Amino acid sequence: MSQAFALPVLYSFRRCPYAMRARLALAHAGLACELREINLRNKPQALLDASPKGTVPVLALQDGKVLEQSLEIMLHALRANDPDGWLTPTQGTLDEMMALIARNDSFFKQALDRCKYPERYSAEEVTQAQTDAITWLAALDEQLAETGYLFGQHPSLADMALRPFVRQFARVDEAQWAEHPWPHLQDWLQRWIDSALFAEIMETYPGWVPGTAGPTFSTDSIESA
Repeated sequence: MSQAFALPVLYSFRRCPYAMRARLALAHAGLACELREINLRNKPQALLDASPKGTVPVLALQDGKVLEQSLEIMLHALRANDPDGWLTPTQGTLDEMMALIARNDSFFKQALDRCKYPERYSAEEVTQAQTDAITWLAALDEQLAETGYLFGQHPSLADMALRPFVRQFARVDEAQWAEHPWPHLQDWLQRWIDSALFAEIMETYPGWVPGTAGPTFSTDSIESA
């Protein structure tokens, strides 16, 4: 039997880029939820009961439905309230945004992991990953050159789904990141990092203690940057 909740329950991990994108959409839409900050090395049974895959984010809704993928959570939130039109870009379509996100989550995510943890891979794999990452990021910089966002004149689902991963790459070697010839990409990332929305979703919460209520993750809809 599913457990009834006063609010939807979000199982999250602050630094996980997938969890970050879910929190971005929930905060932007102004949808309140109970936040359960998880220790991924000691996963609580409640998370595994909700989603046996044991990864975050997971959003357990009051009706018993469980959303186990970050994009599911983003779409759920934005279809409820999308004040800045993340789902309706001024250029391109939702399908085109989803295709770019899928490529990010496969091609770029693999390269990113190998750049972050080079000790786990062969030298050849790391070199190829660095080449792949640079190719991907240079293409994003070119796409951003005209309007400052990936799909037109305002932030979209694609911008918010990709930024947490680009941020991770930038943090691998911040000095090297600053030296790359990607002014549009660097500005796009920094505007987001400097935004109120980023500050809201990156607030630090204590780890969730099973059997207790987590803090309410709630805000009025925050303008995106």
